[in-house]
This record gives sequence, C-alpha cells and structure tokens, in this order.
Amino acid sequence: MRQNLNLITSQLKVGRVDNEFLTRQVEKLSNLLERMESERQQNRKIGRFEALYNVSRALGASLELQTVLDQVMDAIIQLTGAERAFLMLQDDDGGLTIKAARNFDQQTLDSDNSRYSRTVANQVLDSGNPILTTNAAEDPRFAGQASIVAQSLRSIMATPLRARGNVIGVVYVDSRALAGLFRPEDLEALDALSAQAAIAIDNALLFNATDKELTLRVEQLRQLRRIDLLLNETLDVNKALAYTLEWACKLSGANSGHLGLVEGKQILAMQHYNAEHHAELPQRLDTLYPEAWDVVRFNKIISPHMRDDIAQSALIVPILRENETIGVVILERNTDDPFTSDQQDLVERIVARSAIAIENGRLYAAVQAADRAKSEFVGIVAHDLKAPMNGIGGYSELMLMQGQLTDKQRDYLRKIKDTVRRMEMLVSDLADISRIESGHFFMEESRVLVEDVVQALKDNTMPQVAERDHQFVEEIDPNLPVMQVDYYRLLQVLTNLVSNAYKYTPNGGTITLRVLSKGKRIRFEVIDTGIGLSEENIAMLGTKFWRAEDRYTRSQPGTGLGFAITKNLVEQMGSRIQISSELGKGSVFAFDVPIVEE
Repeated sequence: MRQNLNLITSQLKVGRVDNEFLTRQVEKLSNLLERMESERQQNRKIGRFEALYNVSRALGASLELQTVLDQVMDAIIQLTGAERAFLMLQDDDGGLTIKAARNFDQQTLDSDNSRYSRTVANQVLDSGNPILTTNAAEDPRFAGQASIVAQSLRSIMATPLRARGNVIGVVYVDSRALAGLFRPEDLEALDALSAQAAIAIDNALLFNATDKELTLRVEQLRQLRRIDLLLNETLDVNKALAYTLEWACKLSGANSGHLGLVEGKQILAMQHYNAEHHAELPQRLDTLYPEAWDVVRFNKIISPHMRDDIAQSALIVPILRENETIGVVILERNTDDPFTSDQQDLVERIVARSAIAIENGRLYAAVQAADRAKSEFVGIVAHDLKAPMNGIGGYSELMLMQGQLTDKQRDYLRKIKDTVRRMEMLVSDLADISRIESGHFFMEESRVLVEDVVQALKDNTMPQVAERDHQFVEEIDPNLPVMQVDYYRLLQVLTNLVSNAYKYTPNGGTITLRVLSKGKRIRFEVIDTGIGLSEENIAMLGTKFWRAEDRYTRSQPGTGLGFAITKNLVEQMGSRIQISSELGKGSVFAFDVPIVEE
C-alpha cells in the first residue's frame, strides 16, 4: 500500500496522471484493505475462540463462588472490549441482584457507577433471549427509557445465564461513549461464554449451598457427640434428664421446655428449662398439655394447638425405649413460627440418644436403693445376732468350767465355742461391709509403733501358724518411725493377710512378715510359699463372697468377705494392695501406711 501510494504521489507531483494506472492502483489499495479487514475479523474470531477456551479451562478450576464470578468478569471484559460489565443473579423475589461489576480496567465499580439499563436486563431475564443494540439512544425499543437517556447509553449487549433449563441471571455489557461497538458475532461469543459461565456459577452455588449444609450437619454431629459424652459420663437420672431437655431447647431454638416421665396414669414433670413465664411450674404435664397422651399412645410427634396461657407454638416429642414411650419432651417457642422438620429431626435424635441413659439412670437408682436396703438389713442382722452369740459363747464357757463332764461332752462344747467364734467373725465382717457400703465407716488414726502391731499380730495368729507346722519369719528394719494409722484396722488387715497365708499354704510352709521404711511411709509385705494365684484369680480378688474354685481353697474355711474388707481398709488408709503370685510357688501381698509428720 505504501508503494502504491508513493507511485500515485510521484505522478501527481510531476503532473502526469495516467487514469488507467491510477485506477489499477486504487483497486489494489481497495483489495488490500478488504484483505486486511477479513484478516482482522478472522483474528478477532480466533481471539474469541482462544478466550472462550481459556475461560472454559479457568472456570473449571474452582468451586468458590466469588472466584468464579471474578473469572467470568475478567473474561467478559477481555472478550467484548466493553466499557462496563455486570453479572447479575436472580434473587428469591424474582429480581436481579448485581454480584459483580467491572470497568474496562478490570476495576470493581462503586455504587455510583453501577447503574445500568434495567429495561434491557429485565427483558433478557423474562424472555430468556439475548439483546444487542448498537445505539440504544436511537433504538426504538429503548430510546424513551429513563435509564438510557440519563446515562447516555450507546452500545449494549445482554444475554441470559441459563443452567439446568432455567435462567439464573443476566450478563450485561455496555458503552456510554461509542455507538456500534458490538456486532452480532460479539453477541454470539458473549452468549457462548455465558453458557459456560452459567454452568460454573450454578456449580459454585450448589457447592456453596452444599458446603453450608455440610457445615451445619458437621456442627450438629459435633453437638450430638458432645451430648453423647455428657450422657455417657453419668448414671444420675436427673442429670441425664437435665442434659436432654437443655440441649433439645438450645438446638431447636425453643425458648423454654419441660420433660416428663410416664408414671402409671400420669405424666409427671421431672425437669423444666427456662419456664419462669409459667405462673406455677406444672407437676403433671398431661394437665398442661392433654395432647401428651396422644404422643404416648401413638409414639409420634405432635404440635399442639396454640392457647393463650402458653407459648405461641409448641412441640411434643416422645421418649422411646424399646418401642415404648417412657416420657415426653415439650418444647415451647414465643413466636408463631412452627418448629421446622430439621429441628424436629434433631430433637428426635437427641431424645433417642438420651432414652438409654435415662433408662440406665432409673435402673441404677433402683439398684442403689436395693443396695442401701440390703446394707441396712445386713447391719441390722449383724447387730441382732451379737447378743444370742454372746449368750451361747458365755454358757459354753460356764459349762466347760464344770468338773463333771465327759471327754465327749467337753469336745462338743469346744466345737460349739469354735462355731460361735467363726460366727462372730462372720457377723463382724458383715457389719464392716455394711458400714463401708453405707458410707458410715471411719478411721480413728493415732500414733502407732510397728513393734506393738507386730506383737499383737503374733498373738492373734501364732497358734494357728504353729498348728499347721509353718515357720514364721520376721524381716523388720530397725528404728522404724512412728506410724499415723488406725491401730485396730491395721491389725485387722495384717491378721487377714497372715490368716490367708497360713490357710492357703500346705502344712510345713514358710510365712514371712517383712516391714521396711519407704520414704514417708512404712511398707508391709506378707509372703507365703503356698498354692499361689492365677492372673484370672488375682483379678477377682476383692469381689464379695468370691472364692477360687480349686479343691484346696474350697477345703479351707472362709466366706469370701475377708479380703474384700481388707482391700477397702487399705484404700481407706490411702494405699493399694499390690499382689504378685505364681501358681505352686506362693504369693506376696504388700501395702504401705503413712508415718507421723514431725
């Protein structure tokens, strides 16, 4: 073109113009311009395709809504060369809400520069068809609109965002300075971009909604897990009831609530939550809400009719245990908004978790009551048996003092006396167990010398040790400090351990008492060479009335209470009995007691 223009210019300068030559040169120039325009259009089309390809790759890289909106806006500006671009989504009221607005420099528009032609945008939203106008001010469809005149809008393109067969929003671009900026092929490219953008935005919206729902569910699960932990930590039925009602109210948005248990023909109120608005807290929930009996009979949730004297909306949920309603939870709300299905489902899940804890708490309370009654009975029996046993023992002693008895009669009386002694020991053990279980067992600590306790122990047990031909060995550290302990209970513990040692050691064995200093405590060890214990038997030691099943053990006298009492006494002294044993070789029982702090 430059060469052609130079040739024409040179001929004009010299004044020799060849019309035929000039015509040919002008035709060449025209052809070149047409080729350039065609190439420019082709390049624009290639650029649009390249931009669409890049956009499609970018849009699939994220599900975060704002990131997707920013990517779409950048692509719209790049693809159309528009002065401004808007992306609007349809809201719950059916209108359009601007989600992103950018200018040519890809800067976010403020509210003053975010006005657009609502007429164009709403027409696209309602019809679902794209719109292109090269000069809106002269376009008969829009020329009279206030937004067009006030903003001096010229070039406008708008196309719907369509996802899953529905229009979810509008993409809108315009130019206030230039007319004829957009062409039909630009609208085709924008429409193609909008199709991809709509899918990406819809996916991001779905993901955002799903993510919120997932977050809500995770939070609900966390709360339910917390409830499980609280319910599993207690066997107190009142605490279980309180936890159930409190969490049901909190997680359902209830302002107040009641929890009642079915007792015969009544539903008795057991717990109330934030129910101060009631003039008097109800003792029977079936009088406050007669509909509660329908819940009990049919095992289903009921929303009772609103009344003037209670909250505006309420919900009654059954507490089910093995398909039987054992109680009800009543939730109240101070608004006329009913409880949603999600809230009802959440309350059902809370109540279902608590039903087992409530039932376990009731059973545990019943067991405790029975155990207390048993302990009281044992205490009474033990006390009432002492007087007749003392009488039997006393009369046996008197009869033995008579000189006119045959050897057989004396033997009978000695057997009666031994039997009474064993009964006294049994009664004493029963009395101790009763006091321990009822919480009426107390230690009377004093300053105690080791040698005093050891001497009393030997006085109690040496006849039986000698009777079985056992050797008794003492290994006692010299100069042991004074102990701070209940003298009689310590003696009781040592007597029981030594008694077990000589009973469960075949005749001719060795019983060792070892006493040594251990910091601020004195350690006692009773060692025997007896039959020993298996790991299973060691685990069972301390269980009331339990004795090993082997023949030798069963051949020895005993009730299975002695060691249980000994174990409790040692724990009352602030220690634990340590046991090491090997079958056929013997056992070691050890514990420690505190010394006097100087």
